[in-house]
Amino acid sequence: MKMGEAGKTVRLGILGLGCRGYEQTALLASMPDIRIQAVYDPYPDRMERMVKRLNDLVSWPTEKAESDEKLLARDDIDAVIIMTDWESHIRLAIRAMELGKHAAMEVGGACSVQECWDLVRTAQRTGMGCMLLENCCYNREEMALLNMVRDGLFGELVHVQGGYEHDLRDEIGLGDVNRHYRQHNFASRNGELYPTHELGPIGMYLDLNGNNRMVSLVSMASKAAGLGAWLRENRQDRPDLQKRDFLEGDVVTTMIRCARGETILLTHDCTLPRPYSRDGRIQGTKAIWMEDNRSIYVDGVTPHLPKDFSHSWESDAPYMDRYESALWKEYREFGLRGGHGGMDYLVLRGFIEAIQQGTPMPIDVYDTAALMCITPLSEQSIACGSMPVAIPDFTEGRWLTGRPRAEGPYRLAR
Repeated sequence: MKMGEAGKTVRLGILGLGCRGYEQTALLASMPDIRIQAVYDPYPDRMERMVKRLNDLVSWPTEKAESDEKLLARDDIDAVIIMTDWESHIRLAIRAMELGKHAAMEVGGACSVQECWDLVRTAQRTGMGCMLLENCCYNREEMALLNMVRDGLFGELVHVQGGYEHDLRDEIGLGDVNRHYRQHNFASRNGELYPTHELGPIGMYLDLNGNNRMVSLVSMASKAAGLGAWLRENRQDRPDLQKRDFLEGDVVTTMIRCARGETILLTHDCTLPRPYSRDGRIQGTKAIWMEDNRSIYVDGVTPHLPKDFSHSWESDAPYMDRYESALWKEYREFGLRGGHGGMDYLVLRGFIEAIQQGTPMPIDVYDTAALMCITPLSEQSIACGSMPVAIPDFTEGRWLTGRPRAEGPYRLAR
């Protein structure tokens, strides 16, 4: 289907209308083949604000549901977009599939490995699609890097790393004011709380759940000092918060080993002052790419400096242009829209068009469970003195023999 062309109308219910939910719902409403039937958020002011904006955007009415259960039980909804707090994502997706709706979840880690298994079992039993809306998989650079990997530019991959390195001290420290769930998660948990922005693209490069899988991890957390220092300086109105011990380490590192022998390094760093980075790195037998210096080195191709410095970086910009995905070429002609440089629109369209065409989700339930389970497993490893922890095979061997994967422009598999 050509980008921007309307397909079969998909009727949606929306759960969660915070900052993320508000913008994503408006973006969905702008699509000609989407009809938002109902929305729900436990805060009435958020529903009022959302419905008012939808009334300004579209001609058809959107109803305010009385509860998440009543929204999910409606018979005029094909799929549900879940943009609530992290701890309710999987519960709501399971309930949606049980009631015959496809489910898409915004990103975040799981609370337990068991709920990841429950998610997989429910999708298998009901036949409904479930997709994690990991927008970074559809970023222009990440999709170009996937083409480089497919083309063999890096040779055989050996090590890949990434991170969520984002100074969120104000968002977390003001969570009680802005009604954001990060605050209570950082207060009570210690682990890789937000693994999927980096691990989603890494999964594409390494063909995780395709011809490879993650087998074990080890996690380690630094002390928690940054958020406490911010609170003591900025939250004089909440002496109880200033005195509270937050568990989440300022820097959490997780090492993962894959079945084919590759290693993955993840970094979570949200409570210290720093510029934003996803800290990407791909290293293989023929080349290395680094995100933070926007550079690449290709063996035998990258020009050398004088012999005192026999290896040097070159800009990755020409490679990003050369390997730009066909999806992004079409997208730029169509016109970028939505947040995060346009990748939000693409991940939503990947979900919508899979429903319309009856094809596998680009990030299916097995991928979703594998990405989300890293959070509770990292907590377990840290709690046990950085002990190695096995990562379940949610495909139960299907990665060895092949399983249905998404095809077409939204395909993310190797």
